[in-house]
Amino acid sequence: MRRNNFSIALLLALPSVFTGSCADEAKQPEHTAAVRSIQLPDSTKFQASIDGKQTRLYTLKNSNGVTACFTNFGGRLVGLWVPDSAGNFIDVAIGLGSVQDYAGPDDAYFGASIGRYGNRIAKGKFTLEGKQYSLFINNGVNTLHGGRKGFSAVVWDAEQLNDSTLKLSYLSKDGEEGYPGNLTVSIIYSLTENNELRMQYAATTDKTTIVNLTNHAYFNLNGEGSGSIGDHLLTIDAERYTPVDSTLIPTGELAPVAGTPFDFTKPVTIGSRWNEANEQLKNGGGYDHNFVLNGSGLKPAARVVGDKSGIVMEVFTEEPGLQFYGGNFMAGKNTLKQGAKDEYRTAFCLETQHFPDSPNQPSFPSTVLKPGANYVTVSVYKFSVRQ
Repeated sequence: MRRNNFSIALLLALPSVFTGSCADEAKQPEHTAAVRSIQLPDSTKFQASIDGKQTRLYTLKNSNGVTACFTNFGGRLVGLWVPDSAGNFIDVAIGLGSVQDYAGPDDAYFGASIGRYGNRIAKGKFTLEGKQYSLFINNGVNTLHGGRKGFSAVVWDAEQLNDSTLKLSYLSKDGEEGYPGNLTVSIIYSLTENNELRMQYAATTDKTTIVNLTNHAYFNLNGEGSGSIGDHLLTIDAERYTPVDSTLIPTGELAPVAGTPFDFTKPVTIGSRWNEANEQLKNGGGYDHNFVLNGSGLKPAARVVGDKSGIVMEVFTEEPGLQFYGGNFMAGKNTLKQGAKDEYRTAFCLETQHFPDSPNQPSFPSTVLKPGANYVTVSVYKFSVRQ
């Protein structure tokens, strides 16, 4: 399961904007008054003790002024500020304003690091080496994103390696949430000078187990709280997807996207077909499906353009799949960090991953990790502006 570790070498020459921390509002550059200052979260609201470990807020930035904030509670991306077509910095990542908000009952995995197994496992059961394992059922009749207390709800050990790099580490003990093996996990989040948010995942185990790590970032390229994402233009480099049953478990089929609302091989607005009379859209309440990506290695997976901002987000990954979620279960229950509500379909997710329910689907790419092997995978979210 080892994969190449390299980044995308595509340079964007954007102006340097500010220095600062997540506790302070950034200064505007002197060369233009048009660039809006960045309203960063209050770092004191991320200082807490959970399960005997301290949480805090971490700031990453590159020399172009692109800035990301993370908390080590759940390894979460709290905010991500990138320039739009007018040079204004826009927060394109949906997040909450405090650790207490993230720990609340209505959390929807906003910006969270997901594991030990991202996405769903049918009926919370799988078999490895002749032994059946049972997981906590937390999503209808299935297990979702690790179980009752997945990696999104634990406090990670954090080390800020430099201004643009954060390393998170966690030991998931043998039997945690029902999974076998002591799993040692690390995630390195970095902002490159090419305006990429790079995510490098690594894991080892002392007993045969299953692993599927991802990040559940929610994006609105027009900015957090700016309304529907229906007019965002989306392309996904996939000619097939995995249809699901009524509980969102894959049927095992790799179905062609051609002639269906799932064909994003050419740019299509997200909302143009999400209400069509289609059994798969009905099952997901809209888009909540895994796409089978073309190519291998670190490859293009998706491209999204914000209709109002002109911000372009490109996704690259070494993973075989990409879960496109259209915000169908957002219901205005959470107040976002700048005061808006997480209203219905006001954000989308593009989660790089192995396929859902792979441990129970022999034809899917394997998620088994054995002792002595290294799980290493890289995903990249690259930002630019429409030309």
